[in-house]
Amino acid sequence: MKPSEIKRKRQASLLRELISEAVGQLDDERLHGITVTEVDVKKGGYDADVYIDKSFYSPEEQKEILKALKKAAPLLQSYCLEMSGWFKCPKFHFKFDELLDQQKKIEDLFAKIKEEK
Repeated sequence: MKPSEIKRKRQASLLRELISEAVGQLDDERLHGITVTEVDVKKGGYDADVYIDKSFYSPEEQKEILKALKKAAPLLQSYCLEMSGWFKCPKFHFKFDELLDQQKKIEDLFAKIKEEK
């Protein structure tokens, strides 16, 4: 792994912790229960995809949560800058994590195959 990749992974790990802390301190009750599953810092460090667990939310709630997160993004970025001591913070792009759904579908398929044997 290249040093730049290691740096991005380290930055993503710290951002995941800081974003979770910052969201918990916001006044918006809708955001208090969200779980940040992953942060993917893009090359250059100017953008980061922040993945949220969608297991407990309806499609309508998901839309509201994304709106609230987009509105709160500047506050979250300020918090991350202050707590990390970095010169700049990536711009956050919030998304719901589809990986958990895909993983469940695969597990269900394996269970079905096992039953058929």
